[in-house]
Amino acid sequence: MPATIVMGGQWGDEGKGKLTDALAAEADLVVRANGGANAGHTVQTEQGAFKLHLIPCGILHANCESIVGAGVVVDPRRMLEEMDHLAERGIPLDRLRVSERAHVVLPHHPILDGLEEAARLEASIGTTLRGIGPAYSDKVSRRGLRMADLVAPSALRARLGEELPRWNRILSDVYGAESLDRDRLYDELASYGERLRPYVGPTEPIVADALDQGQQVIVECAQGAMLDIDYGTYPYVTSSSTTAAGACQGAGVPPTSIERVLGVFKAYSTRVGAGPLPTELHDATGDLIRERGREYGTTTGRPRRTGWFDAVAARYVVRLNGVSDVAMTLLDVFDVFETIDVCVAYDLDGEILTTVPTRVEDLARATPVYERLDGWQTETSAARRANDLPPRALDYLDFIEDRIGARISLVGVGPDREQIVEIPATSQTMVPGALA
Repeated sequence: MPATIVMGGQWGDEGKGKLTDALAAEADLVVRANGGANAGHTVQTEQGAFKLHLIPCGILHANCESIVGAGVVVDPRRMLEEMDHLAERGIPLDRLRVSERAHVVLPHHPILDGLEEAARLEASIGTTLRGIGPAYSDKVSRRGLRMADLVAPSALRARLGEELPRWNRILSDVYGAESLDRDRLYDELASYGERLRPYVGPTEPIVADALDQGQQVIVECAQGAMLDIDYGTYPYVTSSSTTAAGACQGAGVPPTSIERVLGVFKAYSTRVGAGPLPTELHDATGDLIRERGREYGTTTGRPRRTGWFDAVAARYVVRLNGVSDVAMTLLDVFDVFETIDVCVAYDLDGEILTTVPTRVEDLARATPVYERLDGWQTETSAARRANDLPPRALDYLDFIEDRIGARISLVGVGPDREQIVEIPATSQTMVPGALA
């Protein structure tokens, strides 16, 4: 059976973990494609909430194998902490595999992350300070360490001998920071490698075999498309490719095997860190959205910036990624709203734009053009079928569909697994792999 990509359609934190978890219940394989411990997926199960940062959501299903793909940067210390936490809660780890091609977040990467952010002063990006950017920088400059090096003591010692002098020059000469001790660094990393060795190997053949055998493969993305290194709000972006194409690259899944690209969007907009958020609300309405949506980062705990749904950015993402259908989460946040605004265009110095401008300065200056819809002022959290949703909630979904050019197939009305409503297709085109 061809693969499904689950990707974020906004600036991250859209609820991808919940959707991946729901699809993983019927899947054979879940592959994490990109990002690192800067991402956080919260999944609510019968055993309580699980907050996953590196390990794919498939780990919570006994029938599903979980793979950390080559596109991920792995912080081995945080990976082991996450594994220990899962084991303490009775989650078996025998179905976890980590690509030996994945790069390693090393102890100096978070240090550099913090130093670089501080040097930017008012122009700081607002990173999670987890070392993700510096790790990807080393990867692209062909100086990084991969998991294959971490789990092989002789290779690890050799690679540290080659690269540590350069890292120390950057720390001491550029930033005036303390240098790293080679022996101490080796001992720390070797201990991580020893524990992780049983889980590390060539995962690409596992993915290819699963596809050849017609198994159901889910590609799990981190962050959101508007944070993509190429197509997002640069330079206020993450350090990896968060698009559907990037998902194929990071997971080791050929594009010809993709049958479904499920774009996950909130019913409104949020963002963590710096960078433009055209529909941002700095008033009581924004505060209400934040509190009702529990908009605080899984990884950092930072309060998220909130705003109305941005249909301009959403349509840009849908077209760029070939989104086949949309899962809209947190619709229940709007249950108490009398009216709801949707951004349908940008006004940039009198020019009406219907797509996202390239220059971040232009996007920051653009004024949203809104259309106002009536709210439903009815609780939706108990809805389990489309007919359970209020007519005006369905009107809101129809309006969004029309504006972004993609069908909404799934709607989230709460944090629990069962609080996902399937919206039947009204046209002749049915969405493959929709939840039953």
